[in-house]
Amino acid sequence: MKSLYIKLIQPKMLRRPMDTDIKLHMAPPLGLLTIVSLLRNEHHVELENENIQEIHYEDTPDIVGISVTVDTLPRAIRIAQKFRKKGCKVIAGGIHITTASETIPENAFDVLCIGAAEGTWPQIIQDFQNHELKSVYRCQKPLTGKQIISPAYDFLKKGEYLYCNVIHTSRGCPFRCDFCYNSAAAHHYVNREIKDVLADIKAVRSRHIMFIDDNFAGNPKWTKQFLKTIMPMHLKWSAAVSINAAYDEELLDLMKQSGCQSLFIGFESVNPVSVNGVHKIQNHTQDYEKAVKAIHARGIMINASFVFGLDGDTPETFRTTLEWIVKNKIETVTSHILTPYPGTALYDRMKAEGRILTDNLSLYNTAHVVYQPKGMTKKELYQGYLQIYKDIYSLKNIMLRCPEAKDIRAAYFLFNFLYRKYGKFTDKLCQMVTYEKIGLLAEKLSGSI
Repeated sequence: MKSLYIKLIQPKMLRRPMDTDIKLHMAPPLGLLTIVSLLRNEHHVELENENIQEIHYEDTPDIVGISVTVDTLPRAIRIAQKFRKKGCKVIAGGIHITTASETIPENAFDVLCIGAAEGTWPQIIQDFQNHELKSVYRCQKPLTGKQIISPAYDFLKKGEYLYCNVIHTSRGCPFRCDFCYNSAAAHHYVNREIKDVLADIKAVRSRHIMFIDDNFAGNPKWTKQFLKTIMPMHLKWSAAVSINAAYDEELLDLMKQSGCQSLFIGFESVNPVSVNGVHKIQNHTQDYEKAVKAIHARGIMINASFVFGLDGDTPETFRTTLEWIVKNKIETVTSHILTPYPGTALYDRMKAEGRILTDNLSLYNTAHVVYQPKGMTKKELYQGYLQIYKDIYSLKNIMLRCPEAKDIRAAYFLFNFLYRKYGKFTDKLCQMVTYEKIGLLAEKLSGSI
């Protein structure tokens, strides 16, 4: 079989109001880099991330693969049209295709790739070469940890990303929160082989690691074994976990001992009615402060995620949430407007209730109100979302939230000032000296390396 020319594309996402281009340059697309690993030994593969470079339309690849999230679907369709006019076969995959393939307009792409790349792309290539390409390919069964392929880290060009040291130890999440992609039946949870994760740590050539799993501690037994394994490596790392991890004293101790600096946690809401309404069964608001104290006692920072517009929310929710954040000295906060992604349990329920207000999927990026809220108007929800960011990152509240642990204050102030408060200035600096160099400098200044 002849070698193919395959171009992989990440469509550009729309920035949210509080973001700068730093967000677009934050980290490389590991999904596409996994496909590179699968194919590059036998085929010529190129990767173009529209978030950091222009797409080149003058060439004619045999196959164009596009990674699709819900908000980039309209852009992905336009990209596909240009290449299909030239005779290229366009394959669409990614989280939105896997979650809601039934919502994809007919003839938008030549092929829909549903599920893991490891379980679909080899067959796609074989069928293309045999002139037997089908319109849909599905990963027939959940992957085992041994089947997960490492991303092609060496494929990256230096200077393009703030952090290239991003690693996943698992796929999916064991929980099924209504608003999350993982509530869809197509998503499964599996841990990788520890030896494969260790190989990735070696490949990124850094002691500062960002584990980007949906839930790093989804299987506490595996996580504890992994943390014990990396203990001698003296890493500095961050990860996303569900809040129940904070109630496992042994797990928290191992996190601290192995170099954990910060944990991203989906608190979602301080209102128990709001949390219960989306089946966030692992979250118990009455225990939030206990969880925060346990994490802070070990000198670990918290990046708290909140979702506004849940059915129990009112305009008062913004004030009470801000007060809770400041009182508990939450180091960083990521806020979202509730967004019912097609294919999730939340979308199905809101669709049945007639509450979906627009089918313009480019607005489904957690920064627009695309449904009818229950406890406030659309305007109140949007303005409250914008205002709470300003309030959290005001000079006064940055100082009030200053961590008790002195050794994490440098990292705290770097993030709050250089990324959030004065992000536009930092972005210009990144453009002058490369995002990678600023990322490395931030690690040094915060004591990460």
